[in-house]
Amino acid sequence: MQVLRFKEKILKTGEIHLSNLPVVKGQQVELLVLIPPKQTKKRLTARELLDSDLIGLWENRTDIIDSAAYARQLRERAQRRRQ
Repeated sequence: MQVLRFKEKILKTGEIHLSNLPVVKGQQVELLVLIPPKQTKKRLTARELLDSDLIGLWENRTDIIDSAAYARQLRERAQRRRQ
């Protein structure tokens, strides 16, 4: 079985147009349409962020002397994990 993968944006609701495929008349094919879930990341407003528990999260931690340095170190570790 040969698999061809195409990623296209839908230009007109309910329609998909394919052309120039390596198939011949009478050949049977199977078409799968995969629709990824919508990503809905809620972004906080500045007020929501200030009112959240995130601000001051490390305030009472005795093991963190410099919170900016600690945050930078966490970001660097996260970036190395992705590689």
